[in-house]
Amino acid sequence: MMFSVLLDSATPWQIYFQDAATPVMEGIINLHHDLMFFIVFIFFFVSVVLARTLSVFSYEESRKNDPNRLVVHGTTIEIIWTVIPSLVLVVVALPSFALLYSIDEIIDPALTIKVVGHQWFWSYEYNDFETQLGTVNFDSYMVPEDELQLGTLRLLEVDNRVVLPLNTHTRVLVTAADVLHSWAIPSLGVKLDACPGRLNQTSLFIIRKGVFFGQCSEICGSGHGNMPIAVEAVETNKFLLWLNDKI
Repeated sequence: MMFSVLLDSATPWQIYFQDAATPVMEGIINLHHDLMFFIVFIFFFVSVVLARTLSVFSYEESRKNDPNRLVVHGTTIEIIWTVIPSLVLVVVALPSFALLYSIDEIIDPALTIKVVGHQWFWSYEYNDFETQLGTVNFDSYMVPEDELQLGTLRLLEVDNRVVLPLNTHTRVLVTAADVLHSWAIPSLGVKLDACPGRLNQTSLFIIRKGVFFGQCSEICGSGHGNMPIAVEAVETNKFLLWLNDKI
């Protein structure tokens, strides 16, 4: 039996994306692949043209023998190198705008969580569920290195993970209690600024189980590197059991 190993956290010397767990992140990766095709093609095309120009039209030879050395303007070539890049930009812009629209679109959510950044930890509120003491809420701190269990991730594991159900439209409200923070989880395609006095929002639709790690992506003070994020995506029944323990 073969097992696939998914990349859901930062790794040493990582140079590529983490594996997608939401349609938005899949769209980001696909757009990256499409753009790289154009970038690589343009890079090699320009390199070949530049190398041929340097090798064939050297300064001394063109000054002595080139019959066109007095030509200073070419209407045709001007049109070509203006129109073609414009068409390339249009082809690139269309999928970019579609992806941006999908990121900003907030579908009627089945679940809402509120994320509050502090110096230096995160707190979470599940506003749709009430307890005798108010809404379901908890703080999430980084697990110190000397308390890590075998196999857990240094600087990424937390004492209270955010648990979310699969295939559920979730609205995330992000703010801060003190200074600027940023709630970022690469596998989910989320990076949202947490600003004091302001609520920013985004949506999540997680399509596979797993534990997805992120970190604060806004320099917020001396403890900036100690603000990890851990989101655990589970089946709906397991989410309800977890929620029942919190209520």
